[in-house]
Amino acid sequence: MTDRLRVAVMFGGQSGEHEVSLASARSVMKAMDTEKYEIIPVGITRHGRWIASGDPMEALASDVPEASQPAALLSDPSRPSLVCLEERERGLQATPLAQIDVVFPVLHGPLGEDGTIQGLLELAGLPYVGAGVMASAVAMDKVVFKDVMQAHELPTVDYLMVKRRAWDADPEEIITRIENRFPYPVFTKPANLGSSVGITKCPDRTALTVGLSEAGRYDRKLLVEPAVAEAREIEVSVLGNDEPMASVPGEIIPSREFYSYRAKYEDTGDAASTLHIPAPLSGELTQRVRELALRTYKAVDCAGMARVDFLLSGETGALYVNEMNTIPGFTDISMYPKLWEASGISCRELIDRLIELALERQRDRGRTNGRHRQGVRGETSHRHRGGGTA
Repeated sequence: MTDRLRVAVMFGGQSGEHEVSLASARSVMKAMDTEKYEIIPVGITRHGRWIASGDPMEALASDVPEASQPAALLSDPSRPSLVCLEERERGLQATPLAQIDVVFPVLHGPLGEDGTIQGLLELAGLPYVGAGVMASAVAMDKVVFKDVMQAHELPTVDYLMVKRRAWDADPEEIITRIENRFPYPVFTKPANLGSSVGITKCPDRTALTVGLSEAGRYDRKLLVEPAVAEAREIEVSVLGNDEPMASVPGEIIPSREFYSYRAKYEDTGDAASTLHIPAPLSGELTQRVRELALRTYKAVDCAGMARVDFLLSGETGALYVNEMNTIPGFTDISMYPKLWEASGISCRELIDRLIELALERQRDRGRTNGRHRQGVRGETSHRHRGGGTA
């Protein structure tokens, strides 16, 4: 019998989405087939310390995660392993902890979803689930993402980017520039974050001042967008490498004025946001949304998985690409796995396919001249290779 693949599941991290990452990782590890995979949990604290021994999930959920023994990943492709770091008389000593075959990052937001972890995994020569360095970085930065969408003639909401330094130096000038460009209401957002953290809907100048200051807590680049009239939030899950496929679309009816962090994760019971899967759209619009999701995915050369979010104007019927999440949520309420379940792929099969895609991409990298890679354990076994729409 073939040895189980050793899968390192990374979670936590230093972003404002730390708690969401923990919830996603719990769901991923619960759904993984332990007859196929040996799960190696790797927690990253809010301060960036890695924990891989004991119970990393419990350590991160506790009040004193820094008390756990720190770990590190060697960036040497000849030794793709985790090590424990120990203080000794002669200095820090690394003790081998676990060999790794493939990594499943479940790190939402900056320093996890933005290409940084992906770059480390590239150096280590490890296959990993999800987008590569470039696609991760582009999708995380909402300003750069919009520029790429426009270059590919994909519809996006107009925007204005403000640097935090400029806002701090002359708030009055910035507000005047925004008011000359857009009517109220507008949305303010940090350029690099997800889960609706730091987003504010601003109906007037007072709210705009608050919103820009709030966004500035999370990033040096602040995004301002006009509100889409009677906006409907439509989402599509995408799966695959060079030949991706799109799920059925879903629609979110927020419990609040817009799909804020509280509406996503805090409102429960009768007060919770509502998910409509599939979204109540015409056949023609459904097809258009799925096609746009695939075009968006390919425009940034994404791989593995992503969730593409759209805004549909209930007033004009205009459809806009809003953003793309390259490590979408896997919590009990997350749209990414729910949309695939509605498309006929269970969460367990979805994880199998994502790991297959990671291994497939690693083999493809190995064909590139000048790149010396270690052998990749595990062969693809599932019948579906991906292509078109599910």
